[in-house]
Amino acid sequence: MKDISILEKKLNLKFKDENLLTQAFVHRSYLNENPDFHLHHNERLEFLGDAVLELVVTEDLYQNYPKKPEGELTNWRAALVNSKILSTIAQELKFGDFVLLSKGQSKEAGKARKYILANVFEAIIGAIYLDIGYDAAKQFIKKNLMKELPEIIEKGLYKDAKSRFQEGAQERTGITPSYRVLKEWGPDHAKHFVVGVFLKKKLIAKGEGSSKQEAEEAAAQNALETE
Repeated sequence: MKDISILEKKLNLKFKDENLLTQAFVHRSYLNENPDFHLHHNERLEFLGDAVLELVVTEDLYQNYPKKPEGELTNWRAALVNSKILSTIAQELKFGDFVLLSKGQSKEAGKARKYILANVFEAIIGAIYLDIGYDAAKQFIKKNLMKELPEIIEKGLYKDAKSRFQEGAQERTGITPSYRVLKEWGPDHAKHFVVGVFLKKKLIAKGEGSSKQEAEEAAAQNALETE
């Protein structure tokens, strides 16, 4: 792990207890291989940071968009605090250089890695809140996350994937997407589905989930990413 003071300077923060900031980067898997490490993993900080994040984003949207209804603000908030955006910002801030992982986990890439970075982002918010206070956590969130909102609104990223793919497909091809279950297995209480999204007879993408709705949403998201 790099010297944590490098990150403090980068974020323009000064912790009274640097262990708290370090703890935000400790993944559970690291402690499995290093049981004598002097800090706990970051999951409690992540739990706290998640709540602070939601409050700050909610407060910001409430104050800055007084004419917007609750439903629209809820969609905007969900788009802002999702793990994809949080992990992207964490990557931009080079948080990956500081994360403490097991050897096996450190080789993980793709969604698993992004999920870890999103959790670290929330854990850091929790650490800032505990050590420096709410205002510092608020400034961190406003500076690093709220800047994403104009693009989310402009590109309609707050809409669910099915709605966005349907709008795009109709605009480009005049065809309304259809969904079909390609595979399903498991007992009733633990079903698993693979769904395909089609434009007429052409399969555009597949998605998996524990319900048809979840699999359809995943298929639409995959279709958006392959455009």
